[in-house]
Amino acid sequence: MASLKERYKKEIIPELKKELGFDNIFQCPGPEKVVVNVGIGNFVVKDSSRRKEVIKKVKHDLALITGQEPQIRPAKKSVSGFSLREGMPVGVRVTLRGERMYHFLERLINIVFPRIRDFQGIKISSVDSKGNLTVGIHEQLVFPEVPADETDFFFGMEISIATSAKNKEEGVLLLRKMGIPLQNKEEKSKKK
Repeated sequence: MASLKERYKKEIIPELKKELGFDNIFQCPGPEKVVVNVGIGNFVVKDSSRRKEVIKKVKHDLALITGQEPQIRPAKKSVSGFSLREGMPVGVRVTLRGERMYHFLERLINIVFPRIRDFQGIKISSVDSKGNLTVGIHEQLVFPEVPADETDFFFGMEISIATSAKNKEEGVLLLRKMGIPLQNKEEKSKKK
């Protein structure tokens, strides 16, 4: 089976060029980066004595998942209601580009999404007006790299896939061609 990067270059770009009516392959949208973000504010506020241990564990698991060293993100300002001081770590982030991005997307599409319990696909409303997708994952154990027997707490993460699409329609078309399981219809807001 061809890798996602090869499939994108050989199959997806020609299909997008034809369907979108572009003259040049460089007009076709493509994935630019993937950002994996974990907020650790909940763990830090509940038990401040375990702060360093929690940050170390989240960094370790995120490094296993993405194959890249995560950055610790500090708080930009103090909020007394949350016992938060400026500079305290509130999140961990990884930005993937190039080969690592394609490798991560391939594992996300082929391994992680099928492992999520009762997964019905991703809502189209998760794609913004610029064609970027943001999806949340509730626990890190859906990634096979994380050993379940060594996990003493669970954390969720937000995965943002930034594309070079100019609008939502181009972004949805690109994401579907890449194999991301988007639902067919957009839910309308229910009014009473």
